Amino acid sequence: MNPQENSELLAALMRQEELLKQLVATINKPKLGLHSEAGSCKIYCNRQHGGLWYTLNGEPSDVPQTALTGYLKELRFENTERRKKETCKLLITMQADRTYILESGYDTHFSKSLLTAIATLTPEQLYSPITLQPTPGTTDESVLFCRVWVGSELIKASYGEETDWKATARQALDVVKAASEMVF
Repeated sequence: MNPQENSELLAALMRQEELLKQLVATINKPKLGLHSEAGSCKIYCNRQHGGLWYTLNGEPSDVPQTALTGYLKELRFENTERRKKETCKLLITMQADRTYILESGYDTHFSKSLLTAIATLTPEQLYSPITLQPTPGTTDESVLFCRVWVGSELIKASYGEETDWKATARQALDVVKAASEMVF
């Protein structure tokens, strides 16, 4: 490259960097005025109330959307009490137009299919938005799976009786943690 081409390339890169900064600033702006989206939204991932997932605002309310796209920010397990019984839940934090916290039983097919798929990803793949899609089981009306998409690619990861769930969960947690610590 000659000096003129280098200069033009540098100028183009600087314009691109400025546009990227403006885009990031626009995305990070809070909504102004009246709206109903303050705080986080907790979504329960099971078919208990007729849909695939639901929220609780006093009464269960079906979530009609069939997928959630955003940045996977955190996976964690939490012990809690439900129906006067101690139970463990998987909490999935997604950042999209607001923060969504998805809750699923730690040993459900939803959690197992999500953890298995996330465990196969790289931190670089989680630096981009992913899509979580609740998918009903075909033979049992109580079963709910979670499809994980990176862009337009469905992440296919199988599991079975022989799956080491502690190792799979640890790998998924590690990938999410590494992605959250990445700096570009």
